Amino acid sequence: MTNSVAASAVTPFPEHLLRASADYILAQQQEDGMIPWFRGHYGDPWDHVEAAMGLSIAGEWPAAERAYRWLADNQLEDGSWWAAYKDGSIHNRERRETNFVAYVATGVWHHYLVSADRTFLQALWPTVERAIGFVLGLQTEEGEIHWAVDGDGAPMKDALVTGCSSIFKSLECAVRMAETLGHPRPDWKQAHQCLGEALRSKPYRFDRTWESKARFSMDWFYPVLTGVFNGEEARARLKARWDEFVVAGLGCRCVSDEPWVTVAESCELTMALLAAGEKKRAASLYRGLHRWADSDGGYWTGYVYPDRAIWPEEKTTWTVGAMLLAADALADLTPASDLFTGGGLASDSAQDAEGVDHLHEFELAGGQG
Repeated sequence: MTNSVAASAVTPFPEHLLRASADYILAQQQEDGMIPWFRGHYGDPWDHVEAAMGLSIAGEWPAAERAYRWLADNQLEDGSWWAAYKDGSIHNRERRETNFVAYVATGVWHHYLVSADRTFLQALWPTVERAIGFVLGLQTEEGEIHWAVDGDGAPMKDALVTGCSSIFKSLECAVRMAETLGHPRPDWKQAHQCLGEALRSKPYRFDRTWESKARFSMDWFYPVLTGVFNGEEARARLKARWDEFVVAGLGCRCVSDEPWVTVAESCELTMALLAAGEKKRAASLYRGLHRWADSDGGYWTGYVYPDRAIWPEEKTTWTVGAMLLAADALADLTPASDLFTGGGLASDSAQDAEGVDHLHEFELAGGQG
């Protein structure tokens, strides 16, 4: 590793797996810096960033920085990226998704927290500024943000709870970046606050033109993972649907009505539990995920438990990135360990003064810790 990160004795992510996971992502990364889902497949801007954050945690800073330079080099004039790329070309010109575009802010801020490299932060600032400009150009007066524009740039006028929750975190990171570099953006803070209010108080602004996405576990826990809900509100939200999504001893379902647990969702739920103050439950959930590791350091995407079958037979780089992010959150491996589990911006109207230090135990109905 360029900057070796030794796993502590208490980490649920053994040191040899940390190294193996980093090597797996490195083996998939292309020469131009792009990180596809796996070798020979396409990549998308959001999952590319998720994998790059894993590289940062593992101390592979030059490789992570190449990933962010790829984003800078391929950014469109309006600040966005297409939905997918493959082998140096655009793979999907049908749309440009706002949560995909915004996530560069989360990744760049994460790498800065890990590396303390202000030169890197300054170099990526124009890329982040343009990306956030694109995203906020699609925010409505009610606060939610349209999920995408089509191939011609026309807004696709509806909003996703998970997507907007991810943008909520990205806006927080962008605000922190702007303040660190001496470029305060009060308009970004205001947009962040309005988006939070929409997510907390205006459910009618989401899933207006399609079937509700509430059956997806991410709609359940992402507002906790990204800081939309904190403290008691976060704990109550996780408690309310625990039985629908969590399979004891296996992990988190992707959707409530399918017998399929997925590693990435389980890792993200781990971090959401930490954010809600449920450290013991988070560690218990996470420890069981190492069974899905392969000998090359990759992790299988999911498992259909009635069939006792891995499905799909894919080891995605973003799944490995999520494993590394959860390991860091649990074991404090880097200075960025609390990015998804610490407090949000001071202006958040729903910020719970107790934060994640309030660690009292509550019983999740039917849950097993």
